[in-house]
Amino acid sequence: MPITESDLPGVGKKFEINLDDGEMVVVIHNTGKREVFRRPNPDADSEKVFEFSDDLARTIGSIIEGAHFQPVEPATQETTLPGGILLEWYELHPGSPLIGETLESADIGNRTGLAVVAIQRDDEVIDSPGAQTTLREGDTLIGVGTPENCEAFEEILTG
Repeated sequence: MPITESDLPGVGKKFEINLDDGEMVVVIHNTGKREVFRRPNPDADSEKVFEFSDDLARTIGSIIEGAHFQPVEPATQETTLPGGILLEWYELHPGSPLIGETLESADIGNRTGLAVVAIQRDDEVIDSPGAQTTLREGDTLIGVGTPENCEAFEEILTG
């Protein structure tokens, strides 16, 4: 799926994304406003489909990115952030050596370089969990790190 990026002087940036049934054009204005257009074929005019404020666009983007719900098994999910940093979801399965540990006692950051930025626990999300947060069976840890950090954490996770 090729994406073409171009500057729009005085306006912002334009991203053209080739789709199987045409093209999507996203314009990000310097003001933060986002506009999404659809073009059924290269010769057709673009038609505006949506317009979003900066805050709404970021909220929708985080939903689409999977920050609120992961429809795919966490072990197979991988989201790459700018700079090659990964955002990963890890479920604590029965028997994981991390169950019962606090984030401080598990020392995940120092041992692996992975930063645990949130924990999904049942229907609750613990964002920016503190050092005294105790890890429980069934928790899904959301971590940020390099591929090497993620690999090192996976080794600890499986014991």
